[in-house]
Amino acid sequence: MGFKISGLNAEPFAHLFGQGEHYLQQHGALRINVDSYHGYPDRISLRDIPASKTAILVNHTYQPAATPYHGSHAIYVWEGCNEQGIYINKIPESIGVRLLSLRAFGEHHLMLHADICEGAAAEMLLKHFFENPSVNYIYIHNAK
Repeated sequence: MGFKISGLNAEPFAHLFGQGEHYLQQHGALRINVDSYHGYPDRISLRDIPASKTAILVNHTYQPAATPYHGSHAIYVWEGCNEQGIYINKIPESIGVRLLSLRAFGEHHLMLHADICEGAAAEMLLKHFFENPSVNYIYIHNAK
């Protein structure tokens, strides 16, 4: 069973890039100076943002469905990055080095399976979840 891991489309965040602090504040966002590598996972490229670059911390609705699982949380986006990471049958490095929470959803956007794992085991867990033909998609969250 193959899988595809996609970063977010940059377009919904592009209006924040290069803007002043007041504009960011009006949009519930903060500019962060990245001070360490592996501390700021970019949700667009699915790479860790290099030290000395800037990130935008913003709330993102990751589960938009009108179900009890509707959810949002703060994410980092690499300021100026518009290269969406697409990984086919491969775990991006930024995911592979973290403790993860994987949540599998079905056709009606209800959770069917959930588990945590080290990033190195993510591929095995993805394949296990997708063995269930009712699983339509899986959200991967940093658990720590």
